[in-house]
Amino acid sequence: MINIADIHDCFGCGVCAKACPKQIIALKLNKNGFYEPRIESADQCIKCSICVEVCAFAADSQVIDLKPTSYAAWSLNDDIRKNSSSGGIAFEIGRQMLQQGFKICVVRYNYAKQIPEHYIARNEEELAASAGSKYLQSDTTDGFAGIDIHDKYVVTGTPCQIASFRRYIRRFRVESNFILVDFFCHGVPSMLLWQKYLRTIGENAKLTDIKWRSKRRGWHDSWAMDYTYSASDGIAKGFSALSDGDLFYKIFLKDMCLGSACYKQCKYKLDNSAADLRVGDLWGSRYQDNEQGVSALIPFTERGQNIVEILQGCHISEISFETAAEGQMRENARQPGNYDHIMSLLRNPKISLRQIERYVTRREQLTRIVNHARHPTATMRKLIKRIAK
Repeated sequence: MINIADIHDCFGCGVCAKACPKQIIALKLNKNGFYEPRIESADQCIKCSICVEVCAFAADSQVIDLKPTSYAAWSLNDDIRKNSSSGGIAFEIGRQMLQQGFKICVVRYNYAKQIPEHYIARNEEELAASAGSKYLQSDTTDGFAGIDIHDKYVVTGTPCQIASFRRYIRRFRVESNFILVDFFCHGVPSMLLWQKYLRTIGENAKLTDIKWRSKRRGWHDSWAMDYTYSASDGIAKGFSALSDGDLFYKIFLKDMCLGSACYKQCKYKLDNSAADLRVGDLWGSRYQDNEQGVSALIPFTERGQNIVEILQGCHISEISFETAAEGQMRENARQPGNYDHIMSLLRNPKISLRQIERYVTRREQLTRIVNHARHPTATMRKLIKRIAK
């Protein structure tokens, strides 16, 4: 393979676009609403194969072979902890490494484009836009393009984004300039889901502010979005939570429309990582009564461990990895049998998100009936097939 022209349904990390010496690779959404690389001006390809060399999707998994020490952690700054998805430790790493002369490549929500994107923060004010999780695939194009590999950066992303980025900086022998941070990842849903969700807020509504993991009801009920949007009659506010039936979270967390690679080729569950540090929500029994948020903090390299030891203004206590990973996914999500049909519904502009949710719910109910029947009839099985069409 001389380039990534034949790679489809990949991680969509965009590192190949960053690595291409001719800058002829672009990251585009495919028909199912996931980023994948496209070679533009193919006649300019010099067949160097660097794009393939840095691709974690096309290569064997490049992970850190280490049984990690793990920590429970949170910021002692109440505002940082409140505005973060868990304990605020990822934000603290970025904030404190800025003071060490690093730039921070991380994700914010672009309100002009209504998408998450990687960008480079050079001070704490710019870093503030990165606080909190964004449960969509990020466009890495501009953020990665702005990285000077001879400068010092913290790069945060999904495990697959970080795995490819590790291959990239190793290929160019500049690992010492970078600190890589990933997180326990559920998978990324289709951008088509998000586009339909935005229309449930208002046909012409534009978000002007959003907090994806609002702690309005506490950390354990924080699958919730607080948002502000422009409407025809001015500025309005909204709140929606999974516990109230939020459609985005219901479909996302049921794994109905994740990226193909999230089902079939994710190599980065639990302690499989190419990062220096992994963060995440520390779900589980130990902190089940904590409503402020606790982060799992897992260093995979000596460089990561050194950062843990220099963090200031944070609570950090050692725990077992089993405690850190409690409540996290242990294996890839299972692709639903009606995946292609769900994608076709998402692509159809005439189908609402509420209609899709009803279809998913009905099919689940019928599937349970068939699975629990002692002797499922041919008619029952045909009913399942019919509703999938």
